[in-house]
Amino acid sequence: MNWLHLVSYFFGGLFLANAVPHFVHGVSGDPFPSPFAKPPGKGLSSPTVNVAWALVNLAIGGFLFQAGGVASGGVAAQIAFFAGIAAISIPLSIHFAGKHRE
Repeated sequence: MNWLHLVSYFFGGLFLANAVPHFVHGVSGDPFPSPFAKPPGKGLSSPTVNVAWALVNLAIGGFLFQAGGVASGGVAAQIAFFAGIAAISIPLSIHFAGKHRE
């Protein structure tokens, strides 16, 4: 297995996991922090911006998932994919834990 495939699996998981909160908040009509808010990652973006950002993340993550062949890549591919999910999910859960307190 090529190490570039593992990188693809990792970033595929990262982008797909990042799409979830933006999509859920966006389609629910709730503002949510995004990279386009002021200040980035702390201010709130509109639901429409969050849906658009989620779709970008889904497109990139889906491409990397498909191009890398995570489903047929074996255990190493699945571990790299899961590591990408964990690498963004855990830090973001800590970062956004206080978003309703500000």
